[in-house]
Amino acid sequence: MSDVTVVEGMACTRRRGGAMSEGLAESGMPCAATGGGAEGPSDGSPCDFEQLSAVADAVLYEGYLLYPYRRSSAKNRVRWQFGVLFPRDWVESEGPVVPGVSGSADSWYQQTECLLRIRRPGASVRVRLRYLQMQRKQVQETGRDGGHSTVESLRTDNGTAHLTFDEAVPREVDVAVCLDDLFQGERTVPVGAAAGVDIEPLPGHAGRVVRRREELRASTTVTAEQLSPDLCRLRVRTTNTGSVPDSRTPRDEALRRALIATHTLVSGEGVEFVSLIDPPTYLATHVGRCRNEFTFPVLGGGPPTAPAHSRSPQGGGTGHVLLSSPIILPDHPQVAPESPGDLHDAAEIDEILTLRTMLLTDEEKREARATDLRAAAILDRVETMPPEVFARLHGAVRSLAPVTPATAAPAPERPAWWQEGADDGFSPSTDTVLVDGVLLGGGSRVRLRPRGRGADAQDMFLAGRTAEVAAVFHDVDGSVHLAVTLDDDPASELHTWYGRFHYFRPDELEPLEPAEFPDERASPAPAAPPAQHTTDSETPCSGGR
Repeated sequence: MSDVTVVEGMACTRRRGGAMSEGLAESGMPCAATGGGAEGPSDGSPCDFEQLSAVADAVLYEGYLLYPYRRSSAKNRVRWQFGVLFPRDWVESEGPVVPGVSGSADSWYQQTECLLRIRRPGASVRVRLRYLQMQRKQVQETGRDGGHSTVESLRTDNGTAHLTFDEAVPREVDVAVCLDDLFQGERTVPVGAAAGVDIEPLPGHAGRVVRRREELRASTTVTAEQLSPDLCRLRVRTTNTGSVPDSRTPRDEALRRALIATHTLVSGEGVEFVSLIDPPTYLATHVGRCRNEFTFPVLGGGPPTAPAHSRSPQGGGTGHVLLSSPIILPDHPQVAPESPGDLHDAAEIDEILTLRTMLLTDEEKREARATDLRAAAILDRVETMPPEVFARLHGAVRSLAPVTPATAAPAPERPAWWQEGADDGFSPSTDTVLVDGVLLGGGSRVRLRPRGRGADAQDMFLAGRTAEVAAVFHDVDGSVHLAVTLDDDPASELHTWYGRFHYFRPDELEPLEPAEFPDERASPAPAAPPAQHTTDSETPCSGGR
């Protein structure tokens, strides 16, 4: 195997009829067989990236074009908010960037660090960098002299409207390298994109559509530090090495020289990746030394098949493929199987967006179609969606939780949560809950200990911080959450006034001092009926509200 293999375009050929097992990546590295036999889990190959394709594409096009998908909409005039790597001289014209894991801040670089377990000699890694290159679409009208002039819109004789609007072209580059070579020194490869112009004539000689792309200059550097014979830290750093003619260039212009929605996929052969969210306890120190800037890596692919109680008590989420995204995600992110296609707004609900899109007027739909081809595809999908596909968007039960047999005398039956009297006996400001032998309620001081598996990603960044309990809330499914304000948050009083708190389960809190409550607060609130099942819509989130 050569020191470094750089491949532009798709890394793994896709063939029908089971030929995937015999396919070759374009770099010449063999793809792992995907069918037949009783083989163990994949050892990592270019084909592993395919299981991340839906999630990775959702990251690539998040916010690309938002409902109502029209150019005239205010929200579509300020675009490209995630993973944008500008030329350094532009982004630092008013001072250096402040590193953080969130990729919503403009930067000139992006750095991923993760831990790899080395499972055999000759192990290798494959890195795939993906981003969008901005493409300026200009509609030009044909003049009487045969020349062309740029216009905001143009309608051809067949009634089709064409609008000037910025598009984007997806780019990806693969880098494959042996770990032994990386231990000898870093590898840097160019990952930019060439400039280009495409011209599309319009019917009836009415004009043309000109699409222009400026050259992108960028590089990716891969580094590996061996921590033990079977463990190493991998670093992938992508940098925009270009420049702008003037540091005072408006952002819309600087975007033409930027990598947009930049994210990284990492796979390998003979290696497995350690979760930075739920690492084995003996690797926690090494995980804490990983520095991720403007991106955060999570395990990709499907979640572990073994139940949590059957896994090692030392924890240890591991996997064979990694997604490092400018949008913070949990391990094993998945696109809901009910979703028939991307709507470019993962913060919204598919059913709501679909209904709203159906209700656009004919004129609004015509404008959306003229704005962008991806918007036209969304309209086509919504307008032709079969009723049974739309019905699936309403929701789904992902799991059923077994009912724990009662060991004590059953509590008096309470009215259902929607019935009158369901809230009787509950008082969030005075209720208490027992945690480690200490009654916690309003005014209690605690230390935040978000659970390692299944915790909200934002809560993980609050681990170890101290806070004050503001209230105790009982959810309709019988679970309990404590609302807290951070001790070191300068806006804590304002959050209390607004009623905007962080929410944690009792087992995620560590009491800092014995509680001293008046007698009337000494008894916990009446218990709610035990939960029979949970659904996606009913499961409470522990993140800030």
